[in-house]
Amino acid sequence: MMTTFFRMILILVSGATFWVLNRKIRKSRIRIEETVFWILLSLLFVLFALFPALADRAAAALGIYSTPNFLFLFIIFLLLLRLFHVNMQLGRLEEKLRTLAQEFALSQNREREEESFGGFPGEEMR
Repeated sequence: MMTTFFRMILILVSGATFWVLNRKIRKSRIRIEETVFWILLSLLFVLFALFPALADRAAAALGIYSTPNFLFLFIIFLLLLRLFHVNMQLGRLEEKLRTLAQEFALSQNREREEESFGGFPGEEMR
């Protein structure tokens, strides 16, 4: 069972999240695609705050006796999933950056070789 105070905290945190996301989107400091996760999470908090029976049932179904403990566990689980997703994106970006740096280095090396043989950049070597 969630206390009224805890339900109010969930709603306030959700409202603050919406406000921060709105400001970040307007200032173009965050991509809209990245905000989807946070908006859905905030909406879920509002849903649990307005209809605490949903959280009570989910906690009971999982064998968790305290609804706030269920919510904390649920939040931790979702944040770990988000962290995993962000780490996957970071790995892909690092790989792209490494490939781009190698291609740039090869391009610079080719230009130096063409200049040392008296060719002009962009001209085929024979």
